[in-house]
Amino acid sequence: MLSRSCLNLLNLEDLPAAGINRPITRIPRVITAPGIIDFSEDDDDEEEEEEGEDEGSNCNVHVGFAERRIVVANQLPVKVLPSEEGGKMKRWRFELDPDALLLQLKDGFEPGTEVIYVGCLKGGSDVTDPKEQEEVARHLFDKFRCLPVFLPPETQERFYHGFCKHYLWPLFHYKLPLPPVHYHHGVGYDPADWQAYVSANMIFADTITEVINPDEDFIWVHDYHLMVLPTILRRRFHRIKLGFFLHSPFPSSEIYRTVPVRDSILKGLLNSDLVGFHTFDYARHFLSCCRRMLGLDYRSRRGYIGLEYYGRTVNIKILPVGIHMGQLQDVLSLPETGKIASELRDKFEGKVVMVGVDDMDVLKGISFKFLAMGQLLEENPELRGKVVLVQITNPPRSWGQDVQEVQSETRRIAEDVNAKYGKPGYYEPIILKNGPVSTVEKAAYYAVSDCCVVNAVRDGMNLVPYKYTVCRQGGPVLDKVLLGKFDGGSKNSVIIVSEFIGCSPSLSGAIRVNPWNVDCVADAMLVAIRMPLEEKQLRHEKHYRYISSHDVAYWSRSFDQDLKRATADHHVKRCWGMGFGLGFRVVSLDPDFRKLSVDHLVSAYGKTKSRLILLDYDGTMTVPQTSVDNAPGEEAIAILNGLSSDPKNVVFIVSGRGRDTLSKWFSPCERLGISAEHGYFTRWSRNSTWESDMMATNLEWKKSAKAVMEHYTEATDGSYIEEKETAIVWHHQAADPDFGSCQAKELLDHLENVLANEPVVVKQGQHIVEVKPQGVSKGLVVKNVIEVMRKRGNAPDFLLCIGDDRSDEDMFESIALSVSDGSILPATAEVFACTVGQKPSMAKYYLDDSVDVINLLRGLAKASGNKPEQMPDLIEHHTFSGTGG
Repeated sequence: MLSRSCLNLLNLEDLPAAGINRPITRIPRVITAPGIIDFSEDDDDEEEEEEGEDEGSNCNVHVGFAERRIVVANQLPVKVLPSEEGGKMKRWRFELDPDALLLQLKDGFEPGTEVIYVGCLKGGSDVTDPKEQEEVARHLFDKFRCLPVFLPPETQERFYHGFCKHYLWPLFHYKLPLPPVHYHHGVGYDPADWQAYVSANMIFADTITEVINPDEDFIWVHDYHLMVLPTILRRRFHRIKLGFFLHSPFPSSEIYRTVPVRDSILKGLLNSDLVGFHTFDYARHFLSCCRRMLGLDYRSRRGYIGLEYYGRTVNIKILPVGIHMGQLQDVLSLPETGKIASELRDKFEGKVVMVGVDDMDVLKGISFKFLAMGQLLEENPELRGKVVLVQITNPPRSWGQDVQEVQSETRRIAEDVNAKYGKPGYYEPIILKNGPVSTVEKAAYYAVSDCCVVNAVRDGMNLVPYKYTVCRQGGPVLDKVLLGKFDGGSKNSVIIVSEFIGCSPSLSGAIRVNPWNVDCVADAMLVAIRMPLEEKQLRHEKHYRYISSHDVAYWSRSFDQDLKRATADHHVKRCWGMGFGLGFRVVSLDPDFRKLSVDHLVSAYGKTKSRLILLDYDGTMTVPQTSVDNAPGEEAIAILNGLSSDPKNVVFIVSGRGRDTLSKWFSPCERLGISAEHGYFTRWSRNSTWESDMMATNLEWKKSAKAVMEHYTEATDGSYIEEKETAIVWHHQAADPDFGSCQAKELLDHLENVLANEPVVVKQGQHIVEVKPQGVSKGLVVKNVIEVMRKRGNAPDFLLCIGDDRSDEDMFESIALSVSDGSILPATAEVFACTVGQKPSMAKYYLDDSVDVINLLRGLAKASGNKPEQMPDLIEHHTFSGTGG
């Protein structure tokens, strides 16, 4: 595989002259011209492990000078037509498809932006000869900047018709998988189909690799066909700038959790920098799956939603796609459109026309729509002969038994309704037009229809109501034909829309219906027919104003801007890869946030004489709630004894737990200091008395706090209350993740209101809500312990502090202030503030988990020799300012 440096040398003669920016054309995958060296691809196994080498030496790079976007989808925006010319390589004729979304979104990019499209050709599986594939690829790239992906026929069949259309697509539209006995219906999971899906995604990645410049290019991947592609690309290029947009619904966690490969798909999306959805519901379901299956929580900051994933922030974008206004208005201005609209007006004169345009598949609710039409005419006999439903069906995108059944059912219901309420040769209540129907003809039908009915039981977006609204707005040609003159004034329209499709939230003036409720749909049709003209005009104006301002260019521009914002700091982050296969992820950290090295720490430890070691317990030295009591094991006790026995060390456990529990657990550690309840109580050794730097506190507020917490405990299964001497905590770790978090937010607000006049602080932590006295924090412990050591003439020249949650950030903040002050710690002091887990923190170092913490402490204890010696004077009884506890 060619490196960037090789490519630059090979194309020196093509470099632009002064002032001329001319990109180099694509290098073919195999060069076969006589006298030219063949370049073969390098092994992908030596790709990414060393930082700084992942994006330079292992890729073919298109050298360009304009800003560039690589848009990736299952299909290219190209029509493949049979050629009438004879001769070699004239079997195919290619045209850009103006109706393709991939082509339309280019309008949202900055002028001069180069766009490369990557995807399969419709019918491209027929191109199997490697030389023919190469020539087709070169032609498409040179003429259209399209890079075709050629999948082996068997892989294509299993990838698209197997995993995508017959398993993933139904499931994402809430059609649950069936037991194996029903697999012939096409919704069962097949491991061979999954393997084909992964293989196809890898072939897409190989094709992208041929042209990508990972330092500069932005990649935009579209839809559910390519959900593991981000993982494959991220493995090859750690700092790749990659956005993903899902055009289908994302199901609820109860549906999604049935997918056997659910984690691989979720992690695939999380290897993007920006993940886009049409509606908040879809995004909410995705976030819920991440929480329930991967334990990831999201945060909203200044209007942006983000997931922290191994130091990377995966941003969430919620914005429905729009239509191409200019293209549709061009269609409306064609004389042919006006001619067809005029014919339709005459054909339906005196009748109320309702229109529907849907793909022929099981989820579009066409049969429900027809049943509702029949019920409308049954309950309102006066409308017979006056109302017509025109249903245009697009050809199905995939064939199967379910599609055949839908076609038969739809045809049967239409025939029944027409036979019962129609008059042969004069009136048909339902006009069923099987596609394909041209865009011009559809626009004409939209223009003459009084109402648009979109009755899908589940759909990702559905732009039919948008197109209908714009066509009803009309233009000079249509107005002249339909009205006799151009009328730029008020137009009218009515939309009946299913509440289960993506465009529903954006159409606030539409009549929303439950498509499963035929009575409801029939009533909505009657409301639309009898709606006053003024009301129709107001609803139309509201919709047209939104649709015209939120077109496809607006959607594309907004996504592109957010992708730039999400990747703005890529070049300053330190990145390296972790994991195997589809579990791969990139750890991305700030330059000054590093993993704490045992060797480095032991080296500094050996050179210092007065050391302070501050350790959180739960989540730091042990995984939270792994057992009922979570007491320390024998190894932890031995390590702590080894550290605290060193006369140069002061070692403290700083915990939120009560002093009785900590005293019991750490009773074997004679010289270990303990700070309990976030620093309210402190003792310097086992034989010291408990002290407090807080004045005597009135704890009557605990009764009120407990009463409120008891109410939430009764209502939240899995939650419980922990009472401490000076604080009270509500735990919800064992509760349902979503409900527990929701209840915690409510409880936080409730307690803040109830205890507004009390001297307490209400804080929400990791799976807890805690109420404690004001002024109590772990940061105060750091300050007081350092102060005592300074007074004894033993100011610490080595400080190690390790913690894992929000309360420990107070310690890190206090340490940072001590360092910046300059007069509290010696100028040569070695300071190591370390958080557990790779996450935003005030600490400068991190360790991955409690196992790393134990290993590090074991290394320090070994450096001390594990020899108990006489305690230094400073571990004698000391009293903080304040009263004893």
